[in-house]
Amino acid sequence: MRKWISAATTTFMVLGFASVASAQTYSAQPWTFVGKADVCGNPYPAGAKIVTSTWQTGMGLPDNGTANPDGKDPHNGLLLSKNGPTANCSSAGATIQGWTPGTIQTLGFDYRNGGHCGAGAPRFNVTDNLGNTYFFGCTEGAHSPAPQDPTQWERVAYTVPTAGSAGFIFGVTTVTSIEIVLDEGTDSASADDPNGVGLAVLDNIRINNTVIRNKKGTLIAP
Repeated sequence: MRKWISAATTTFMVLGFASVASAQTYSAQPWTFVGKADVCGNPYPAGAKIVTSTWQTGMGLPDNGTANPDGKDPHNGLLLSKNGPTANCSSAGATIQGWTPGTIQTLGFDYRNGGHCGAGAPRFNVTDNLGNTYFFGCTEGAHSPAPQDPTQWERVAYTVPTAGSAGFIFGVTTVTSIEIVLDEGTDSASADDPNGVGLAVLDNIRINNTVIRNKKGTLIAP
């Protein structure tokens, strides 16, 4: 986990967050970050255009929240990819837009088995009103089979602090911005990703009692 990437993306994304907070609806807006040498710092090389973040139809679980979609269901999923080494100063992610300062009781997402799920990525970066950023890595959450497709998808939930979020208190800490970040590349293996594909597909991004299933916005959780 590299804080130089987190800091750069957080600075950029908080500005974006501020302009849309009044909309009062959540969405996960994709972004990519490619850093210059003066931003990345030794020993990290300058970034390269090896990162992708996009909502794609056919990549995710049924948008209607069930295991039995009709033929028109778009199956949107958030594709995050870093097609190169972890040390490369680049990352892919999404900002939770529409969030206004408040507390969080739970965070989470579903991810497609076979993709990357490491201690540092994909992860939530959560920033509080004092400027502190807390990290919730994929392997650090509570894991269970995703209800919509329990054999092919895994659910990750966070309701207690993790190793990367010491000092964060669910239901108490005032949160000003939330991001999802993938910055571990093809040289970072995980239990689900022994070859290091540097790619993850996410869906059902959960913020408290709401679930984001596509780029357009929030659907109320069942």
